[in-house]
Amino acid sequence: MKDTLKDKKALWDKIKGIRFGMLTHRHPGGLLHSHPLATQNQTLDDSSALYFFISGRSAMATLLREDAHVNVSYVSPEGENYVSIAGVAHVTHDPQRIQQLWSPLAEEGFPKGPNDPDLALLAVEIQHAQSWDAARGRMMPLFEQAVASSVAA
Repeated sequence: MKDTLKDKKALWDKIKGIRFGMLTHRHPGGLLHSHPLATQNQTLDDSSALYFFISGRSAMATLLREDAHVNVSYVSPEGENYVSIAGVAHVTHDPQRIQQLWSPLAEEGFPKGPNDPDLALLAVEIQHAQSWDAARGRMMPLFEQAVASSVAA
């Protein structure tokens, strides 16, 4: 397994122009549910995490606190770029990170602004990513996190 700057750059280059990812998580009983979420990152930093704003009181936030394993998939608008990211989700209320990521577009979902008591930050710690290589007709590894997650499932 590896975790290099080159891998992060390759992954970010694949997803940076795709505004929404489909986050899939498990419901009780094993059913999988997906939600479109706007990626808030401007880059992939040292934490190797993707960030999304969600309602802290939502069913999704509650379920992610119980089972943090998720998948985020990205498809380019042209449909020629497919990326699948597996990771562990953390629901936080980090005011510094929220301020750092806040944008006018985020205000559409949270009109009370970055201090909205319902606003939570969903951080997805990337553990593995792969993309579809259309020319070869197969999935290609993009990124693997060498350090085990500190979040218990």
